[in-house]
Amino acid sequence: MNHAPPRRTSLEINGARHEVSSGITVAAALSLFAHGITRLSVQAEPRGAFCGMGICQECRVLIDGQLRLACQTLCESDMVVSTGTQTHGESNQ
Repeated sequence: MNHAPPRRTSLEINGARHEVSSGITVAAALSLFAHGITRLSVQAEPRGAFCGMGICQECRVLIDGQLRLACQTLCESDMVVSTGTQTHGESNQ
């Protein structure tokens, strides 16, 4: 049986280009390339996806300029994801 290799999708996370398998969530991509950190709390502590089903709201990130839940959003080609955890003065979500 001939199995085709998994399809890949390229997206940007915090200014860096990454390739992921098609069909994974943004939260999964963040776990691969951003230590699972989705945002910083008001005390500047890293937060990440907690419930995995969109109820806790801990995984909210900017995706293509809109605040969305990383655990409920599938990676798409050329998607731009910003976690707000950059250290160069960007605001936190």
